Amino acid sequence: MPMSVAAIILAGGASRRLGQPKQLLEYRGETLLERAIHLANAAGAAPVLVVLGAHFEVILAAIPFNEAVAIHSDKWKHGLATSIHAGLRALDVCAPYAPGALLMNCDQPRLTSEHLRALIEAFAAQAAAGIVASAYAGVRGVPAVFPRSVFPQLNALRGDKGARSLLAKPPCPLIALPFEGGEVDIDLPVDLEQLE
Repeated sequence: MPMSVAAIILAGGASRRLGQPKQLLEYRGETLLERAIHLANAAGAAPVLVVLGAHFEVILAAIPFNEAVAIHSDKWKHGLATSIHAGLRALDVCAPYAPGALLMNCDQPRLTSEHLRALIEAFAAQAAAGIVASAYAGVRGVPAVFPRSVFPQLNALRGDKGARSLLAKPPCPLIALPFEGGEVDIDLPVDLEQLE
């Protein structure tokens, strides 16, 4: 049986436009971050790493991290890329033999464990390691599984650039799986209305 991919949940942002930590917003009886952790675990990702930055102590106090490993990125102010780097460093310590990493956010309320499982299964079924990404609203985005061979390119990202540039011009074969509602995320107070 192949080793599972690890999940890296990117949750280090300050949610400035929202005005409160989006990680702790309640949705269907749990916070968005707890929900992301549960979905990753239910999909079979292991280990599940959560990269925190802003509001680190508040989030740590509010959420029990018994299903995930909390990682603190002290460089979170320098942008999303630093959270990816922190997650990959932790992955090398926690799961040095994991064949890939599932990168995901915590603010996509339409995400399901079934979609995450489909990404992981499509990744495992490939003859040669490639990227498996989500497709929504005319783009390829996260959640996405990246093979170890692409970790150097992820580590080369800078500033507030996430992995989307690698998904637009992939350095290896890429499979895109439809994710209906993947474009729905929480950035502004008006977005809260889309949660239900």
